[in-house]
Amino acid sequence: MKIAVLFTELDDHSSVDDQDVLAQVEAVSQSIRELGFLPEATPISLDLKSAFARFKEFRPDFVFNLVESLGGVGRFPHFVPTILDFLNIPYSGGSSFCIYQTTDKVLTKKLLLQAGIKTPGWWSPKMSAGPPFPPPYIIKPAWEDASVGIDAGSVINEAGLLQESLQRRMNRYGECFVEAFIPGREFNISMLASAEEPEVLPPAEMLFINFPQGKPEIVDYAAKWDESSFEFVNTVRTFKFSERDAPLLAQLEEISRRCWHLFECRGYVRVDFRVDRVGQPWVLEVNVNPCISPDSGFVAALNSAGYSYTQMVERILRASGLNVNKQ
Repeated sequence: MKIAVLFTELDDHSSVDDQDVLAQVEAVSQSIRELGFLPEATPISLDLKSAFARFKEFRPDFVFNLVESLGGVGRFPHFVPTILDFLNIPYSGGSSFCIYQTTDKVLTKKLLLQAGIKTPGWWSPKMSAGPPFPPPYIIKPAWEDASVGIDAGSVINEAGLLQESLQRRMNRYGECFVEAFIPGREFNISMLASAEEPEVLPPAEMLFINFPQGKPEIVDYAAKWDESSFEFVNTVRTFKFSERDAPLLAQLEEISRRCWHLFECRGYVRVDFRVDRVGQPWVLEVNVNPCISPDSGFVAALNSAGYSYTQMVERILRASGLNVNKQ
């Protein structure tokens, strides 16, 4: 059986977060081989006509979808499963509709609120004259992931500074929105498909070590991708909690399961939270098909649960309807 390991085509201008997909391709391909299938690394670009032609010629039996952006733009990943649906080729992870809904961060927030799930307040220039909530604010690109466009300057503490900063970031990253910044703790909850309910992997908290006063405690682009930066070195993931955190962790697990069902997720998902000073959780994002490079947060949670990488890939394949009989 042929399995296309699909990823974003790279070029000399590809960013470090886009290049990380190569580590995912290598790791996923190795696991696919261990499971007795034949992987083929398959790049895809915004040239969708060529993509159609290639799929029709290659005609894989299954696609492991690792595409998080196309043409360096984060708002197009739902194009890929849409093409696969049209060609009747089964694939891993989220559906085209699920990916579209969760890639549009503002739409995600609207759907969360409709379902009674708390998410920080937001505002965009398409709405009223200004945010209906006080600072601090955080400015985020509306369609990007991997913390693209997020840095210390994204957090605005004075209302009078918002418009200029927002315009500057929109000029660079396109459509942006303003979110109420939640001072407090940050958590990631990873989930992996199982026979019935998704399995919630061990919860992770992001610790901000030795951050000077006034420096926003956020997981920004540098914290994820710039290994020489203060943010990368001093933003530390932990899976260790005290007993007093047990009720909070149970609440985060319950909310994460609700997010899974709300967006009809499958395969693997990570939900990002802020928890405010009084212990109230707020959902920041629902990350469908999150990064699964060997050094990613999702794989760290997987390892903490005692699973191997290949066991993860097998579970993702099974959740997508592929008959896996390890040879």
